[in-house]
Amino acid sequence: MVAAKVSNNEVFTDVALHLQDLVLGNPCVEQVLGDLAAYAAGRLSIRGEEVSCGIWLVRSRKSSTAAGSDPPARHMVRAEGSCGQGPGVSASDHKEAVHVSDLRLEERWPQYTRAVAGQGILSALSVPLTLESPSRGVLNLYSRLPKAFDGPCIDRAEAFAEQASKGLRLVLRLARLQDTRDELKAAMESRTVIDLATGAIMAKHKCSQHAAFKVLLRASNTRNIKLHDVASQVVATLSGNPGAVTHFNE
Repeated sequence: MVAAKVSNNEVFTDVALHLQDLVLGNPCVEQVLGDLAAYAAGRLSIRGEEVSCGIWLVRSRKSSTAAGSDPPARHMVRAEGSCGQGPGVSASDHKEAVHVSDLRLEERWPQYTRAVAGQGILSALSVPLTLESPSRGVLNLYSRLPKAFDGPCIDRAEAFAEQASKGLRLVLRLARLQDTRDELKAAMESRTVIDLATGAIMAKHKCSQHAAFKVLLRASNTRNIKLHDVASQVVATLSGNPGAVTHFNE
């Protein structure tokens, strides 16, 4: 069994490199997960025993993301998100692979099994991805055959997930850097618009900066509008240009 795992790791060393190529071509996490699901389904299928793949990912301050190699796989993984239960949720919670040999006989997650009935999927395998906290993810494999995932299949799936996790950690680090950049840019834009509006009010009403800012704040609270939006309206009105932007938008 150990020898088989070593061999599988050697076979799947290209997975992390494949993910790096994906993120260089398209840094969108959702697109990367969709491509990875299709790639996993292709790599982990064998002739006569094809599998589909669904990937579930949760990131800090982000809604969960689900991707699948085909419509049934997407339905299966999204059903877990809706129900809050299923093999993927259990694999994530317990940090170990969860195998369902026949969904028709499964009793652990009644709401989930009802939600996925009719998809033609009879067996499933969920393997947790090893990501940096607080991110969590699961690689789910589905088959239209019962008892499709034996010991060697589980070993191969775990080896694939181990290599995929390496690439996904890089993808998520890059995504966090992009999010930080976007947040910083938005904060700078907001601060600039507020400063411009404050200055415009000061010039028009010959008042102090503190008094001008209080005018903006009062308008924001009274009208229940974000301070940035009130400031944008002031700048647009006083400049006579409704499309006025800051230099950060250029």
